[in-house]
Amino acid sequence: MKNTFTEKPKTAKSRSSFSRAVSNAARAEPAAPFDWWLFTIMLTILAIGLVMVLSASGIVAEQVNGDKYYFFKRQLAFAALGGIALWAAALLPRHWLYRLQYPALFFALLLLLITLSPFAPAINGAKRWIPVGPISVQPMEFVKIALALYLAYFMSAKQDLIKTFSRGVIPPFAVTGLFCFLLLLQPDFGSAVVLAGILFFMCVAGGTRFVYLFFSLALACAGAMALAIASPYRLRRLLAFLDPFQDAHNTGYQLVQSLLAIGSGSFFGVGVGASKQKMFYLPEAHNDFIMAVLAEELGFVGVTVVMLLFALLFWRCYRIIMGQHNLRDRFTAFGLTTILVMGAVMNLAVVMGVAPPKGVPMPLMSYGGSNLLATMLCVGLLLNFSRTADPWTKSS
Repeated sequence: MKNTFTEKPKTAKSRSSFSRAVSNAARAEPAAPFDWWLFTIMLTILAIGLVMVLSASGIVAEQVNGDKYYFFKRQLAFAALGGIALWAAALLPRHWLYRLQYPALFFALLLLLITLSPFAPAINGAKRWIPVGPISVQPMEFVKIALALYLAYFMSAKQDLIKTFSRGVIPPFAVTGLFCFLLLLQPDFGSAVVLAGILFFMCVAGGTRFVYLFFSLALACAGAMALAIASPYRLRRLLAFLDPFQDAHNTGYQLVQSLLAIGSGSFFGVGVGASKQKMFYLPEAHNDFIMAVLAEELGFVGVTVVMLLFALLFWRCYRIIMGQHNLRDRFTAFGLTTILVMGAVMNLAVVMGVAPPKGVPMPLMSYGGSNLLATMLCVGLLLNFSRTADPWTKSS
């Protein structure tokens, strides 16, 4: 079977033409209109997220900070900064972006090293944030983008070597493995899983041999199980995920409260602002578990609407990916979309008890400046790529 994702011209003449086209495309300025459907859907999800942050955080914000609008105002400011980043990314010349794969990678590495230094405080037993004035930056959100840019460069530039082990497998696995190792030192097991997932899907799209993927996946699963067994805390969380009601007041508490919130919402929900679980019952109600509050307040109908909006967002992303003629453009758009899809799917899986709690925020909805800024940066870059997609990607 042909791999339409990576298919290239086969004759010598066509290969030469293809190489010149890729070189020219990397320097050409996009001229077509943006995908305004993608932008509109993103804006709608963001608006719903802002309303839910206001609803889910008001009680806690007033109790802790003395201002029930504390988290909402900060999220609004983050959204404004994200809007600037989005349009800067959308208008960024493509050849400038493609000079950043290594600088972005080294900068992301530096940020992770800073989190492990004495300059970064430990919060809840983990060192995942870098204090910058009144805010804290979570480097992991930007590590994902840097890794996606690097893998897109590698998969497109090394197509002739991608099926070899020494030059097609070891380099991307070594780079990703280094980042995962630093994340495990924080410790942040969930984020390491996210990076491994990005690598896996990029390798699938890039054409890495199945046998290499199979053994690397088996090795990763074995390593994850070993880490879980070696750490009593991780093992307790894993067992609590399998049966949260068995220890509903301790390790299974958060998941139990999430499921109670979802069940309380029924079909139409209890109404915006009327959630009971957000009143100090459900931890991280305005952050990782904001979808549980949305399910309680807006019910099955509200959750369905949000999931349909995300499905439409990912559909627009898919059309942008498949509309690219330049292989590197296609891989980069695919990597950025993978970041968005994994964030949404993993968050919903955790909230509904399908996966162990991993601390993965919901894109565009969960409270948090780093995640919101990184997500809007991804959308901005996808808008950039929409300008060089085939016209059919914008027609419907």
